[in-house]
Amino acid sequence: MIDEVQAWLGAAAEPEPLVVETSGSTGAPKRVRLSRRALVASATATHERLGGPGRWLLTLPPSYVAGLQVVVRSLLAGVRPAVAEGPWAGAAERCRYASLVPTQLHRALTDPAETAALAGLDAVLLGGGPIDPSLRQRAVDAGITVVATYGSSETSGGCVYDGVPLAQVRVETEDDGRVRIAGPVLFDGYDDDPAATSEVLDGGWFRTSDLGRVVDGRLVVLGRLDDVVISGGINVPTPAVARRLREHLCVDAVEVLGVPDEVWGQRVVAFVVGRLDRDAARDWVAAEHPRSWAPREVVELPELPLLANGKVDRVALRALA
Repeated sequence: MIDEVQAWLGAAAEPEPLVVETSGSTGAPKRVRLSRRALVASATATHERLGGPGRWLLTLPPSYVAGLQVVVRSLLAGVRPAVAEGPWAGAAERCRYASLVPTQLHRALTDPAETAALAGLDAVLLGGGPIDPSLRQRAVDAGITVVATYGSSETSGGCVYDGVPLAQVRVETEDDGRVRIAGPVLFDGYDDDPAATSEVLDGGWFRTSDLGRVVDGRLVVLGRLDDVVISGGINVPTPAVARRLREHLCVDAVEVLGVPDEVWGQRVVAFVVGRLDRDAARDWVAAEHPRSWAPREVVELPELPLLANGKVDRVALRALA
């Protein structure tokens, strides 16, 4: 696919947009049309923010936007990305940058060679989901320069780095807290779905499905609109519950979702990698938040199910519950 992207970038005339599927982590994936103009604007702004162009380590499928952007950034820098096949250490030695999801970073930190390789890079972009503060701190302690990114396929990948929008990207929140984004990185629309396009593209702004607030020019993402679960008549922000559970010493990874329940309307379920039973989980959450937020069920797993792009497969988790 790298050769195809190189030809697409080098086309004399503006080529047809690339079509990239969203992750489908919360439902059916959408087909996002990304122009060369948008992808190049994003890649150029990324290099400006990080300190200049360079070769990238490709660890994510280029069929998704995060992997595609790794390819685009490297090719714009005049080099092919280093494709990680097996251990990353050898490939990373020839790179300046990498783009990972939290699960990949967590696994890399268990391998001294991969940890050292990532520490040798100028920056490691970390996106694709909530970032556990303790995971980031472990990476920083290991000498890894971590940059937390926020974005989506509709914004040509990450467009906000450590809370600050990239050049020419504007971020606002609506009255209900919904995050919206404008700038040259936006997609052209959903392939063959004008109705879905009109729902989210409005006057040059992309209306995301995320809640947030802007504090001193920095975006703070609070979670998805559908992450607020109504359980027994109480609004439960599941990202806040998950953040609390990630602080427990017996928890390696966690996802918290609402699933249909005859009694509660929606039942708050914690999917935990580690050793934490229901009562301990409820007491831990209740020590910091209202007890009504505490999970009513805990499902212990050897690992969280992932999609091909490294994001947690929330549909599969709901099926487990």
